[in-house]
Amino acid sequence: MSEKVALITGGARGIGRAVALDLAERGWSVAICYRTSSKEGSEVVEAVKKKGSQGWANQCDVSDPKAAETLVQQVEHKWGRIDALINCAGPYHRVGLLQETVEGWHSMFDNNLHPVFYLSRAIAPGMIERKWGRIVCFSMANADQLVAQPQLTAHYISKVGLLVLVRSLARVMAPHGVTVNAISPGFIDSGSAPKEELAAMVKRIPAGYAGTLGDVVSAVRFLLSEEARYVNGANLHLSGAWGI
Repeated sequence: MSEKVALITGGARGIGRAVALDLAERGWSVAICYRTSSKEGSEVVEAVKKKGSQGWANQCDVSDPKAAETLVQQVEHKWGRIDALINCAGPYHRVGLLQETVEGWHSMFDNNLHPVFYLSRAIAPGMIERKWGRIVCFSMANADQLVAQPQLTAHYISKVGLLVLVRSLARVMAPHGVTVNAISPGFIDSGSAPKEELAAMVKRIPAGYAGTLGDVVSAVRFLLSEEARYVNGANLHLSGAWGI
């Protein structure tokens, strides 16, 4: 078995997939979960194995606290431990605040904020026992600015709440050798946005270009490293100076 084990939510596509493949390249065993991307999840596992590491994928709705807890138990049973939890799942929708439905409102918190609590709570005992662990979460680049977001209010509030949760978890986990940090991306070219939409976004970025998946992977790699052992409760802006 490889030296360390990572659990990545939303690991079948985009940022989660890129992080999974990078960790596999460096010898980590990688477990991913997804909600609907079964084909992509299988492809990630195959790619992980081709890199010489162990991979496992599971369909799981981590907004369900019981399912989240079971997922952690399954990974720990399979490989004996979870050294890093990387929370990449984070759906959103754009809708005017007064047009938002109760179901849509709740779904943003159920899928962006609550799973981080469920999973962190389940993973914490093992990390505390081993005196080492890493938890990485994804917020958004202007969440700490507390600006009005009338087209994605619930999503934005969930990302603000995530920063508070990260800092609170960091305080609780720091005495046990565990770090908990947030990465707050701006515009990242993950392959999902239409080229014309991305070109319009670039005009708003002081750096003059959109970030890449490689930029995100590098940030995650740093936060998982021993070099970042004293970085705890941080919110790392990854936006080319957008949103600050």
